[in-house]
Amino acid sequence: MARVRDLTPSDLTGEARTVYERIEREYGPFGNMLSVFAHRPPALEHIFGLLLASKRDAVISKRHLEIVLLSASAAAACEYCVAHHAPRLVEQGLPQEAADRVLDDAPPGFDDVDLLVRDYAVQLTRDPKRVSDAFFVRLKAVFTEEQIVEITLRAALCAFFNRFNEGLRIEVEEGVALPEVA
Repeated sequence: MARVRDLTPSDLTGEARTVYERIEREYGPFGNMLSVFAHRPPALEHIFGLLLASKRDAVISKRHLEIVLLSASAAAACEYCVAHHAPRLVEQGLPQEAADRVLDDAPPGFDDVDLLVRDYAVQLTRDPKRVSDAFFVRLKAVFTEEQIVEITLRAALCAFFNRFNEGLRIEVEEGVALPEVA
């Protein structure tokens, strides 16, 4: 059980309620996190509104997005986020073993660009100062500046969600599996 009580859409009004219900419909089974976020309607509206808008315009592939989210979550050891994003990575055509071993040197099914995205997300999560100019040149050889900003934004937001979920001890929803990530 989370450290604060859960709120439901019926506890909210206006845009906060609308965004809560849209996230439930369009983004996935994140109900336990949403029910805690609901204590701060502006955060619910703006942070999750940003995620919905990013999903709509999708400047990076779903595969790379899930690599970013799972890698950052695994690097931060966020059980909640790993449980939600490991299956989404598998949905993008990668084997379960890749999701389970996302932090290994060479997860099965990862190509060079996948590894680049993974390594960037991990570096941003663990020590953003460690991202060298040479590494950034490699990113710019593959991605546009808009895409790099999106990848960076999503990794940074993921770190925020990791801390939020772990700090408030948000539990994984019933029916969402807890994968083993090496």
